Amino acid sequence: MARHAGVGVGTVYRRFPTKEDLLEAIFEDAMNQIAEFAEAALRQPCSWQGFVWFVERQCELTATDRGLREIAFSKAYGGDRVREARERLRAVTRRLVDRAQRDGHLRAGVSFTDIPLFGLIAGTVSEYAGNVDQDLWRRYVALLIDGMRSCPGQQPVPQPALEPEALDRAMQTWEPAGPPSHRPRC
Repeated sequence: MARHAGVGVGTVYRRFPTKEDLLEAIFEDAMNQIAEFAEAALRQPCSWQGFVWFVERQCELTATDRGLREIAFSKAYGGDRVREARERLRAVTRRLVDRAQRDGHLRAGVSFTDIPLFGLIAGTVSEYAGNVDQDLWRRYVALLIDGMRSCPGQQPVPQPALEPEALDRAMQTWEPAGPPSHRPRC
């Protein structure tokens, strides 16, 4: 990591005394980048196009960066350092969702707390099929987006979205099962 950052190992250890400090800093940067995507999406004149653009960028980042995926869905998610970045991201994502719903483009029942889970879906597809088709996740993101578009006579979403606190708990405690060969046998 030090070589990639263009600094010495000592510099990394001085700035980030523990592995957790380093992971939180990486996650904080990623959350700020995603929040910047959401802010750019809010500046687009069409709320639906802005929403779609944001979801695609967020999913692309999660699908193509395995390290980010591992940090995003780990205990680092709940660290003190990322709390402010997470709240910034939530606020701007909520505005993006509210705007698209208010304009009649986004179906009722879609919540700002759904968006991080779309990234998990994209990342899971990327891990599962990436060695066969590294862009397959785009297909499933497109299907998700299409399912979120508001249409007359649409049935309500059958299950409510997670509340922010429940999303936090899920992301802090989630552990991937791993490949079948690494799962414990009963």
